[in-house]
Amino acid sequence: MSAVTFDYGIKKTVPFSIDEADARVRTALQEEGFGVLTEIDVRATLKKKLDVDFRPYRILGACNPQLAHQALSAEIDIGLLLPCNVVVYEGASADESVVSILDPEVQLSASGRTDIEPLAREVRARLLRVLDAV
Repeated sequence: MSAVTFDYGIKKTVPFSIDEADARVRTALQEEGFGVLTEIDVRATLKKKLDVDFRPYRILGACNPQLAHQALSAEIDIGLLLPCNVVVYEGASADESVVSILDPEVQLSASGRTDIEPLAREVRARLLRVLDAV
């Protein structure tokens, strides 16, 4: 299935359960040099904190150490815009999931630093390959 771009991200619907989609995302991230630094299980958190039911929904904080180092070396406070968020959630049925990435070019443009635009493009290209691989 093809990716859909929106104002601040790119998403793709895939014919897999959330667990399968999550596993595929993690593998693809690793192949592009990213690790998952943080994971938020939104469904579990909302149940625990608000006692509400929500679809399976996970936010993965992905980081490529080499690219993060380049960004931090250019702008020490760029850490406010890191890591790269990748969201995996259940789609219209249990055997369909949506994978979304926050567009790094949009994310890093908040810095106002035109000199990091090439880095943002590199991160975007890698994350697009992640989406393609899922």
